[in-house]
Amino acid sequence: MGKSPTVEDVARAAGVSRQTVSNVINTPEIVREATRDRVHAAITQLGYAPSMAARRLRTQRSATIGIHLDPYAGGISGSVLDRFIHALTDRATPRGLRILVYAASDAEEELRRIRLLREGGEIDRIVLTGTYAGDPRADWLAEHDIPFVAFGRPWGEPGAGAEMGNPGRAWVDVDGAAGTRAATTHALAEGARVAFLGWPAGSGTGDDRERGWREAMGLRPDEPNELRWTAVDSVSAARAAAERALAERDVDAVVCASDTLAVGAHLAASHGLHPDLLVVGFDNTPVAEALGLSSVEQRPERVAEAVLDLLVADGESHLGAWHRLIEPELVVRARDQLS
Repeated sequence: MGKSPTVEDVARAAGVSRQTVSNVINTPEIVREATRDRVHAAITQLGYAPSMAARRLRTQRSATIGIHLDPYAGGISGSVLDRFIHALTDRATPRGLRILVYAASDAEEELRRIRLLREGGEIDRIVLTGTYAGDPRADWLAEHDIPFVAFGRPWGEPGAGAEMGNPGRAWVDVDGAAGTRAATTHALAEGARVAFLGWPAGSGTGDDRERGWREAMGLRPDEPNELRWTAVDSVSAARAAAERALAERDVDAVVCASDTLAVGAHLAASHGLHPDLLVVGFDNTPVAEALGLSSVEQRPERVAEAVLDLLVADGESHLGAWHRLIEPELVVRARDQLS
């Protein structure tokens, strides 16, 4: 059996010093991104795994991140969180960190679960998912001095910058407005009448994605518009809403807040009088790919990397912003690719 790779082996392969490898593993925020990428590539290539047992003894911490696993609800867009958890696990290992997944039916049960795991020494930090306005979890974690990073903005009360929340609280999110702005700009090439099919108002994420459409269309934030359509996040509801709207008005394209809504709009158009209607989704799921729909890719792998960067900084020597907005990417697919 071959000898396990060492820190020195990683340093040699990456062309850096042993201390730089140690910094990438323990305090990556002080290392340049290009250098971090080289070291991570060498770690992956060599299969190097830091001694987590030694690290736990040295720091008196479990080096384990807890993350809530949402109940299985099926649907189309749930794969984004699955990809994020997979990416988080994959990228935590080279840093000497582990992921512990726990289940809870609501915020109250989740906080009880976190308390028991923390008291048992099983976790020492948390990744929050599914943030929402009035979310009690962030305040509770801060009060109990448990380091955490949220995947998703706090979505505070309406107002300028309120969605950014407490400047001392760490979060990473996808810039939804940038995604729908790019999608709308692309759709405007098909014509001036680009509709937006989104969720009911009041969802921080949904309102943010609507904002990108409004900005690209030159509409004021609260200006009523007949091209703003609404449906809950289900294919059947989206199809019904799109069928009603398409029967009443002619449009050139529809930008949607999710791939679920996009599939509904696609079905309404292809089985009605608009078979050539351009429909753009959000989430870039396998379903969107299979149907040949353009969609906004959230890049959950980049989100996971940013979350880990903030988690290991731990509030002590962090040199960058506590809030990270990840730029999504519009994936354009030719509408005739399946023909």
